[in-house]
Amino acid sequence: MNELGLKSKVRPKRYRSYKGHVGRIAPNLVNREFVANRPNQKWVTDVTEFKVGDKKVYLSPIIDLFNREVVSYEVRQSVKLSLVTDMLKSAIDKLKSHEKPIVHSDQGWQYQNRQYQNQLREKGLIQSMSRKGNCLDNAVAESFFGILKTEMFHNNVFRNADDLIEKIKEYIDYYNNERIKQKLKGLSPIEYRNQALLAA
Repeated sequence: MNELGLKSKVRPKRYRSYKGHVGRIAPNLVNREFVANRPNQKWVTDVTEFKVGDKKVYLSPIIDLFNREVVSYEVRQSVKLSLVTDMLKSAIDKLKSHEKPIVHSDQGWQYQNRQYQNQLREKGLIQSMSRKGNCLDNAVAESFFGILKTEMFHNNVFRNADDLIEKIKEYIDYYNNERIKQKLKGLSPIEYRNQALLAA
């Protein structure tokens, strides 16, 4: 493909946030055990990039490993630290006082940042990180990005970055509330969570 000057529309070059050791690296506590037996036990997060014309859009979600629900997210045209810290604050605000999930990410600069790590520490949340350059250590976040881009982004036309941002928001609402999963007994993520809470 390189020799012919071809580029994949389905799997383009992915956004990379790794900038070396710019802060503290957390241990890999999740260790590819992408299961949880209750909501808000383990979360995963990552950042992905979209391109619309000459503009870029960045999405930062937190995903619950219990039901693959997008707990919170931010989507913006800037990849500043607030993209991640605002997302984390929104997720933390939904927690009950006794809920202290492990929050897993790659080693991106945002997750090594002191402000992000202080947010976790202040609420008693535990940080976990993938090994350097190992995308399989954060496979659930990567899988979500793949589903979203395949079903909503690739082979679609967007007027501009604002149009794409609105479509991403609409898709995440659909993904959480309507898109069924075989692993969730044919339920959507929120239906599965609500059913589990009723049975508890």
